[in-house]
Amino acid sequence: MGTVLLVIHLLVCILLVACILMQRSTGGALDGLGGGSGASNFLSVRGTGNLLTRTTAILATLLFVTSISLALYYRGEAKPRESLIDKAAAEQTVPAAPAAETPEVPTAEK
Repeated sequence: MGTVLLVIHLLVCILLVACILMQRSTGGALDGLGGGSGASNFLSVRGTGNLLTRTTAILATLLFVTSISLALYYRGEAKPRESLIDKAAAEQTVPAAPAAETPEVPTAEK
């Protein structure tokens, strides 16, 4: 279930970015991607703007829904981490192993 929801979330993200880039802006953006001036013949400028605005709103809503759904789905799967303070306290309570006695190595005197 989580994998399917994650794939849907990623697809919505990609579609939302594409939809936002296709909207008309002062810089031009990618509004001519759909065939340049031929795209205006398919829908009026006003109709295209309304369609892209509605599509953006729907995709943004789906993005929020999938984000919340993923957060709720993966909420219980997080494993608690061990605190560094607890780890340090546990290391201090364990007695250190006695150091092995090193034999003295005779040195050659000249």
